[in-house]
Amino acid sequence: MGPNRMSSVPADLRLLPVAERISLVEALWETIADDQTELDLTEAQKAELDRRLVAREGRSAASPWEDVKRRILGK
Repeated sequence: MGPNRMSSVPADLRLLPVAERISLVEALWETIADDQTELDLTEAQKAELDRRLVAREGRSAASPWEDVKRRILGK
């Protein structure tokens, strides 16, 4: 991280334990997620998301247990 980014973080936050800083980041991120309607996507971003959704259609992330067992055991 460059010196400019470090200067934007209040010095007293750097004194907190890492676990507490991570908790603060998670809490901050949740507030951003709650306000996600305020984030505007570009047309290119919307098109890419649509392309990815179409690409995933019909694909399943899961395999039947018998198939998995056969692959593991090589039978």
